[in-house]
Amino acid sequence: MDYIKFDKSKLINLEYSLTRELLRSNRAGSYASTTIIGCNTRKYHGLLVAPQPQLDGGMHVLLSMLDESIIQHDHEFNLAIHKFKGEKFNPKGHKYVTDFDFDPNPILTFRVGGVVLTKEMLFAGNSDSIIIKYTLVEAHSPTKMRFRPFLAYRNIHSLSKANNDVERKYDEIPNGIKIRMYLGYPHLHLQFSKENEYVHAPDWYFDFDYMREKARGYESLEDLYTPGYFELPINVGESVYFMASLEAEDPRTFARMFSQELKKRIIRDSFENCLKNAAQQFIVKKGKKYELIAGFHWFGRVARDTFISLPGLTLLQGDFKTFKAILDACLLEMKGPLFPNSGTGLKLEYNSVDAPLWFFWTLQQYVKYSDDKSVWKNYGEYMKLILNSFREGAPYNIHMLDNGLLYAGVNGSAITWMDAIVDGKPVTPRIGLAVEVNALWYNAIRFAIELAEKAGEKDFVNDWQPIADRIPAAFVDTFWFKEKNYLYDYVLGDFRDKSVRPNQIFAASLPFSPLNDDQRKGILDRVQSELLTPRGLRTLAPKNPAYVPEYTGDQTARNRAYHQGSVFPWLFGHFAEAWLRLYEQGGTAYITKLYNGFEEVITEHGIGTISELYDGDPPYRPSGAISQAWSVSELLRVSDMLKSMKPSKTPKTK
Repeated sequence: MDYIKFDKSKLINLEYSLTRELLRSNRAGSYASTTIIGCNTRKYHGLLVAPQPQLDGGMHVLLSMLDESIIQHDHEFNLAIHKFKGEKFNPKGHKYVTDFDFDPNPILTFRVGGVVLTKEMLFAGNSDSIIIKYTLVEAHSPTKMRFRPFLAYRNIHSLSKANNDVERKYDEIPNGIKIRMYLGYPHLHLQFSKENEYVHAPDWYFDFDYMREKARGYESLEDLYTPGYFELPINVGESVYFMASLEAEDPRTFARMFSQELKKRIIRDSFENCLKNAAQQFIVKKGKKYELIAGFHWFGRVARDTFISLPGLTLLQGDFKTFKAILDACLLEMKGPLFPNSGTGLKLEYNSVDAPLWFFWTLQQYVKYSDDKSVWKNYGEYMKLILNSFREGAPYNIHMLDNGLLYAGVNGSAITWMDAIVDGKPVTPRIGLAVEVNALWYNAIRFAIELAEKAGEKDFVNDWQPIADRIPAAFVDTFWFKEKNYLYDYVLGDFRDKSVRPNQIFAASLPFSPLNDDQRKGILDRVQSELLTPRGLRTLAPKNPAYVPEYTGDQTARNRAYHQGSVFPWLFGHFAEAWLRLYEQGGTAYITKLYNGFEEVITEHGIGTISELYDGDPPYRPSGAISQAWSVSELLRVSDMLKSMKPSKTPKTK
């Protein structure tokens, strides 16, 4: 029995099937994505979406979709489905779909009268290519297939509009054509594994309507270009392969290429294997440089997300080489003590106070899993640069106070992970002493001292040990809300923010904590009662007047909700770690139950992966990016934590 499977009743229900999306990316930085029935609902969807460094450096949708038709007795049955302006669906090929499963690749089964056809999609692991395998399982009369490609040739954040600038010419290549829409772009090679007839009939199709963009408050109508169509006969039991690629290939190799690629996949036959499979999709190699994509479809590199995600995505699989390659690539782009938190090329933004501190944490995880004794030798200078710069003063008014705590922030900027902006103003500015920043600061200092002691670097230890010694008392004096038994979220002068937020959990989860057991229990009790959901931790307690229960609406509405109640799965990793640190084996059954509860989400949004966030109120609707690196990574880390501890029969709750 297949682990992930959708039957006909779900597939023909558009309210169900159009909210469930497929994604496959590769090490080349490209991806393919659509819904489970092949109807594009986002401008980010496409069968071949690839980076275009020679243009703007961004991702571009090249091949948007491929319509397939079955032809018998001169009657055409179009298997595709598109939504057009005016709530019109045409054609309605989903009515022919009978099954969808992952065994081990996405496979759609169509039945048209006496014809049964399967369609398997596979995205190449290291090249800008997609291969689709069509197999005619049953047919009672001669059968042909017709294929019509639709091209977009535009940045993923924009939409294509009909114009007269399109290059309408094409060149014949083995079993196909090569074509491009505009000068400056690469050619797209469309080929089949067998000979076919190509009919050149350039045309525009108007007003494809992407419903998810409309719901997000963006323009949603697009015109797509089709150069023509292909026709070929197909026999019962025969498989025909279609490839769209930026390079021409030998059609005789398509079957072998498909089979070889398939063998490289981690079979998605369990929840954990789905997570491991998804973990592969965030790592990109550009030339000799590795980097980590924060999420799909619209995220790029984010230093904070990279450091948080790296351990779960690489170390748990024993992939120390990729871990170091990505980490070293981040170090090359440092600017003083700061890492680029977003952007590319000359448009890098160095606006995160916590990213450099997460760098220490990710090295801690590396030491834990690799037992590498050369970390201080290889990374000590970077660690000292960050600590000394933060102590003496860094951009965004980052500096250490006399009591050892770290102050950060200026008006108009949001430099913690709660960094949503509306009308040029931070939704949660948190200027001053932020609780998680100082928990990370203390952890970073203690970790650096630990490494320096082992390396015999006494001067560093003597310099920083007095600071480390006075931070716990200052931390408790500053952040501990004694009457309520939890931590203030941030402190600015005499103001103490009493908002119940998940940022306090890091003071209980990090390897070095400034708190005692009773204080950590107080945090866990508060977080458990007001923030914990089956999908992770809320970013704000529902009792707060500023709480927003749903992440929906246009960009402004969504930014206001982003850290004001939305649930983030990655935070569950640190809740679980804090819980297991406190309760040890006695807490494993409780965390296991919560972890297992995530299994049902892998068929709700991005199939086989974990979303960026969820609504704060039941039924905890998935939203944001359909696949997020730190969501996947932290669940893998929770699984590893549980494996390292003996199971307990009775969960120890408050």
